[in-house]
Amino acid sequence: MAFTVLLTEDAAGDLRDLYTYISKHDSPKKAEYVLDQIEKKFVSLSKLPERGVYPTELQSIGIRDYREIFFKPYRIIYRIDNENVYVYLIVDGRRDMQTLLQRRLLGAL
Repeated sequence: MAFTVLLTEDAAGDLRDLYTYISKHDSPKKAEYVLDQIEKKFVSLSKLPERGVYPTELQSIGIRDYREIFFKPYRIIYRIDNENVYVYLIVDGRRDMQTLLQRRLLGAL
């Protein structure tokens, strides 16, 4: 069964912000490459979304509703709901993930 992969508004905003940041601090070509690789990663969730791991920051507080895959250092955090995969967060994993996850995901439950 193929899953439908959907980006939340926040995740789409993450991609725009990421593109802007990389374009400004490196180059538009590098930004396009990174976004293309990230898109390939989350589109691949349509085939086997269960392959992602539980984010440690959430698992440590007993939350196993979300999974993540990586295009290092970027983390793609998503949730499976029936035949849909909702991508909630696409961020640089070097950020303060505990605070970010609490702010962005725990309010979404």
